Amino acid sequence: MVTLAEVAQHAGVSASTVSYVLSGKRSISATTRQRVEQSIRELGYHPNAGARALAGKRSNIIALMVPLRTDMYVPVMMEIAIAVATTARTHGYDVLLLTGEEGPDAVRRVTGSGLADAMILMDVELEDERLPLLRETDQTSVLIGLPADTTGLTCVDLDWSATGALCVEHLAGLGHRDIAVIGEAPAVYERHTGFAERTLDGLRTSARAAELRVLHRPCEGGYDAMALTLSRIYDERPGTTGFVVQNESAVEPLLALLRQQGRAVPEDVSVVAICPDQVAVQASVRLTSVAIPAQEMGRQAVERLVAKLEGRDSDEVVLLAPELTVRASSGPAPAAP
Repeated sequence: MVTLAEVAQHAGVSASTVSYVLSGKRSISATTRQRVEQSIRELGYHPNAGARALAGKRSNIIALMVPLRTDMYVPVMMEIAIAVATTARTHGYDVLLLTGEEGPDAVRRVTGSGLADAMILMDVELEDERLPLLRETDQTSVLIGLPADTTGLTCVDLDWSATGALCVEHLAGLGHRDIAVIGEAPAVYERHTGFAERTLDGLRTSARAAELRVLHRPCEGGYDAMALTLSRIYDERPGTTGFVVQNESAVEPLLALLRQQGRAVPEDVSVVAICPDQVAVQASVRLTSVAIPAQEMGRQAVERLVAKLEGRDSDEVVLLAPELTVRASSGPAPAAP
């Protein structure tokens, strides 16, 4: 097992300097800190957690709150969680995963017990009930998501408003005038989940600017729910030629139903999805899509959190720019009959 003294020798510093870097008890220059951290990584040094907790009042644990709801696409949530865990490990932190829908109670339990040095919150709502309690404490935290009020918070997220706008701009550029949005399950909007609300806002704002008509319909996903939703869309807007799908479980049912109705993709109808690349490329028609940068969101959240723990960062909002990849599911709008 690598010792603290060996790390000190490798980094060319004293053992006490390594100890101060680990505990945070004294200010260390950025250059020296980076050299020590590099030696820790190269040598694979793992300090005793109990000793560090006693010496520096640090647990070296990050609490990750990721409520696993049935109306959410769990693979994306878990991809973010894995990115958080792997990035945290490179900084010498372990991750405590909290998956229950406990809200403020979970925040209270973590902050009151000293169980974790910091927290990352996911599945953020616009008026998230966890935030007042979080603001009252001195618990270091980062949100993966954007509430309505970001004052005093550090947030990392995809720019969902720009994502919605990008989808509309793509379809508008192809000549589509009537667009339907297949959204998440109704419960996601009832909770005012940030990513869904902001995507919708971006879609509508861009549609108004381009003088397009947009019809939004939440959908539980699955074949039966998608069949009912699609029927209602064409009853209300029979001229719909463009679809934006923000619901992974609705993607394949939508494509199957369009085929059954004799609507060719993309000759008759264009489909743009907001989903992981894996979903887009494995669909029965390779989907034009805006990818969800799950790994980058997780990585950025941890980097911001560690920087705050080390006093190197202040509160800020980091929005990742969306990127749209054109594939086989979008094309020029069909000529009017």
